[in-house]
Amino acid sequence: MMRILGIACLLAWLAGCASNGPAPNRYTLPEGTPATNPDTSIAGVEAQYQLRIAAPRLARFLDSEGIVLQLDDITLNEANHHLWAEPLGSQLARGLQARLAARLPETRVVDERTPTDSQSMTLQVDIDRFNGRYDGRAIASGQWQLRDAQGDLLAMSPFVVEQPLESDGYAPLVRALGQSLDVVADRIAAAVQQRQ
Repeated sequence: MMRILGIACLLAWLAGCASNGPAPNRYTLPEGTPATNPDTSIAGVEAQYQLRIAAPRLARFLDSEGIVLQLDDITLNEANHHLWAEPLGSQLARGLQARLAARLPETRVVDERTPTDSQSMTLQVDIDRFNGRYDGRAIASGQWQLRDAQGDLLAMSPFVVEQPLESDGYAPLVRALGQSLDVVADRIAAAVQQRQ
C-alpha cells in the first residue's frame, strides 16, 4: 500500500513538473523619445503651470496581464507567456507624465494625487486600443480631455496612432506601442501649450 502511494505521489510530482512550461517574458514600455527642444529642464526656474495626469481609463480587455493581439477583424487574444511587467494603466500614467514633462518645460507635470491649484489643468486619457494587430502594426486609440481647475472642459480630442513593427515579436510590438505613446504625448503637449 505504501509503495503504491509513493508511486502515485511521484507520478503527481512528475506531472506537475512537466506541465510547468517556460517562464513568461515580461515587458515594460520604453522611455519616451527625447523632446525636440534640448533645453527642456531649466535649472532654478520654477514652473509657471501645473498639469495633473489622471489615471488612464483602459478598455476592459486591455486591463489584463497579457499583451493583447488582434488576430483578425473581430478576434482578440491575450498572450499567456508575454506579459506586462506591471499593470498597463500604471505604465501608461507614468509614461505620459514623463513624456509630457519633457515636452512642457514650463509646466509642472504631476500625478492625480497632487493637490490642484487655481491654475492647474487635469488630463484624462481613455484608452480603447493599445495592442498589436494582425497586419504587423501597433495601434493606440482613445480620447483625451483637458479640464481646468474647476473641472470645465478646455479641450478634447480622439486619437488613433498606428506604428509599423520593425520585425516580428513581442519586443518590437512593445517598442512600437511606446512610439505610439510618444505621438499621443506630442499632440497633447501642443494642445496644452495653446491653453497656457
